[in-house]
Amino acid sequence: MRLEKCWFCSSTIYPGHGICFVRNDSKMFRFCRSKCHKNFKMKRNPRKVKWTKAYRAIHGKDLSGDNVFNFERRRNRPVRYSRELTHKTMAALKTVEGIRSKREKRHYDGRMKGLTDERRRNDRKELQKQVHLVKAPILDAGTASPSDRKEKTRIQVSSNHVKHGQTSGETSYD
Repeated sequence: MRLEKCWFCSSTIYPGHGICFVRNDSKMFRFCRSKCHKNFKMKRNPRKVKWTKAYRAIHGKDLSGDNVFNFERRRNRPVRYSRELTHKTMAALKTVEGIRSKREKRHYDGRMKGLTDERRRNDRKELQKQVHLVKAPILDAGTASPSDRKEKTRIQVSSNHVKHGQTSGETSYD
């Protein structure tokens, strides 16, 4: 089964999927979906479009170009079986996996390093904009205490529920 790569986003194209565009100079362009084909027709550069693998590799968002991934590539050369080679390979795979996980963690930590400071700054800005929601209103010296004001509002709400033609003891269910 032959797997192709999308010319625009570099994702895998399986047999029977995607679009193949052939230019007049016989150059073939394979696209995984119409989104990539449309971006190609709009003459967009894949290195400048943020969701492509080319952009992510150039701007350090992925570890896809890291040498650790070369160890896991499939090699089509037949190798004569030897017990020593198998043991060495298994030991090497364990060390490669350890190196890979450390690099991924370091990469993630480096990307998330400034995020907490940025979040704090954004939270402070938001708080300054919406401070009226957090602060209690300033009471004047001549007004009643907050508990009296609550009673007044409670009385106003209960008087609003009484309909015309009813006394305060009657209730209406219509």
